Amino acid sequence: MWNLPPADSVLHLLSWLALAAQAMTAALAAGRRSMDWMGVCLLGAITALGGGTLRDVLLGHYPLAWVERPSLLLLTVLAPFVTIAMARLVHRLTMAFLVLDAIGLVVFTIAGCDIAWQMNVPIGIVIVAGMITGCAGGVLRDILCNDVPLLFRAELYASVSLLTGLLYAGGLSLGLAGGILTALSFAFGLAFRLLAIRYKWNMPRFVFTGEEQR
Repeated sequence: MWNLPPADSVLHLLSWLALAAQAMTAALAAGRRSMDWMGVCLLGAITALGGGTLRDVLLGHYPLAWVERPSLLLLTVLAPFVTIAMARLVHRLTMAFLVLDAIGLVVFTIAGCDIAWQMNVPIGIVIVAGMITGCAGGVLRDILCNDVPLLFRAELYASVSLLTGLLYAGGLSLGLAGGILTALSFAFGLAFRLLAIRYKWNMPRFVFTGEEQR
């Protein structure tokens, strides 16, 4: 029998990877807007840490993660420089960055749910906390880059976070083993997001131009 690591250890390792991934994808967005290096670093930190910060403020969960552990802030500031250094290869690594973004979305969702669960809030709030953690950083990134947030487009993004949160929170309520539940939720969310990208799965669009009234 394989001894699975504790859920906290799995989430801790994945969270570091997700923070770096989100900061690096934010650096790409900053590069498309021709931001200076300071702007690249700030956007990376806001994207990677924004969702968790908003969640903690709303839930009254203090100290904030990056205040308690400044190494998280340092990681999100330094990771964009990796993207700058490999900028010439970015066009060859599009799929890699999509995978990194998907990892960030799923891991942040699970981590947000886990923190809310430990605070003994209702299960609905646990799921919402997961969505805020997973999606809010990307919304802040897109707003600062003057783009329509990915969350509000037809592409399956928030839906992935919602279903991943439902699976994880449901498993917690049923008392499933933490390590197994984390692995299952991560695999489900990542596969769902990547399949949505591959097959261009979209939510129905609401299109209203006003011409229908004429």
